[in-house]
Amino acid sequence: MILQLEDKGRSLVARLNGEIDLQVADALRTALDRAMGEKGTRNLVLNLSSVSLIDSSGLGVILGRYRRLLQNGGRVGLVGPGPTVKRVLELSGLLRIMREYASEGEALAGLEPGDGNGGRGDDR
Repeated sequence: MILQLEDKGRSLVARLNGEIDLQVADALRTALDRAMGEKGTRNLVLNLSSVSLIDSSGLGVILGRYRRLLQNGGRVGLVGPGPTVKRVLELSGLLRIMREYASEGEALAGLEPGDGNGGRGDDR
């Protein structure tokens, strides 16, 4: 798994690549938590367009960051999951509590207060 992080003011964009599974879950969790803490992140954009596989440990990392940010009024947006990853996100229920966006720019705009749907994907 390769992770690229970009600070976007109150938001952190995380671009993930490869497989998000048990072998990389702890390293991903640590990297995200460190970056979010250093930058005082309110919202997290996870670009999943280059992720080929995600398992329950990867879902746990995403859910944990969601819970952490939600406590502080923040949100998580998901960008571009491929069909296989999207199916896992749907089955897990994460797409019911997090919104999927077509692009990072759309996610950054949509996660700011005032988008009217709480950042969830249930407005479809």
